[in-house]
Amino acid sequence: MVCVYTIRTLTIIQLIVVFLNIRVQNLLTINYRKIVLSVAQLDSQLCFALYTASNHLTSIYRPLLEPLKLTYTQFVVLMALWEEDNVSISALAMKTGLSKATMTPLLKRLEQKQLIERQLLADNERQKNIVLTDEGRELSLKSEAITNQAFCETGLTKKQATDLMALCHKIVEQKP
Repeated sequence: MVCVYTIRTLTIIQLIVVFLNIRVQNLLTINYRKIVLSVAQLDSQLCFALYTASNHLTSIYRPLLEPLKLTYTQFVVLMALWEEDNVSISALAMKTGLSKATMTPLLKRLEQKQLIERQLLADNERQKNIVLTDEGRELSLKSEAITNQAFCETGLTKKQATDLMALCHKIVEQKP
């Protein structure tokens, strides 16, 4: 872990050096540059590693989902529905980690593709549940081949993938 000195701290150090008449100004400048360059190197950031890995996985899925005319996010929602059908939009948003604002247009597109239906609840006309159509259920038969192909393209072993998923779940479970 690199200690970070603020500009204010360096200014105080520089003043002390000048006061003591020690001529190490160049050394301080070099150290200051080293500190600035080593504080937040992109390749050493967990967030960036997760971000780029996520983008790469999405790019792996893109050509696999293209024949089905699905985006990766739509596929994620369908996978959640294949696990548990006839759920509220809120429950589906929570399961997938998507915001309700993201869910509305996404569900509209899935409904236009006739993969899902929004059904009003009999006891609460304001709440709708999301239900798979027959076409949506049939699509699940292709899902295993897609996810297996995507997994193969990662180059990970089953153990590595399991460990990585466990670590990701641990990060997600941490409350800010």
